[in-house]
Amino acid sequence: MAKVDLAPFDLAGMLEQLWLRELEEGGGYEVCCIPFYAYGLALGDVVGKSGSDTVDSLISKSGRRVLRVFFAEPRPSVDSRSALRSAVDLAGLLSEWNGDRLAAIDVPDISVMQPVFDSVQSEIQNGTAFWEWSDAKNFRSA
Repeated sequence: MAKVDLAPFDLAGMLEQLWLRELEEGGGYEVCCIPFYAYGLALGDVVGKSGSDTVDSLISKSGRRVLRVFFAEPRPSVDSRSALRSAVDLAGLLSEWNGDRLAAIDVPDISVMQPVFDSVQSEIQNGTAFWEWSDAKNFRSA
């Protein structure tokens, strides 16, 4: 386990905890969870960490991406959170939720994503849901 300082991503004073697995060959640590807030990291990436158990470098990318979907309050009468969960399950994707308003979805292959996007499209158009790719910004350490 290690922490990512989120200050370089305009979230000063916040840390995100990531599950890591130490690699035997070549050193480094494999990211074993789907990051919610840290940019430039995804499941399976290999990172380095400092003596204070803080991720301080990205060694290699896994080729995966993270799609984040945020659901704003108040919720509309047609709430697409269950449709998103179903689309993710049907596509065979991994996901994690932070409460019931922020989803982080592991994307090993972009070609399976259309039903996932379609499941929340009306809320995105109405401004009650927002999405971003975690690789919209490169990973940086503080």
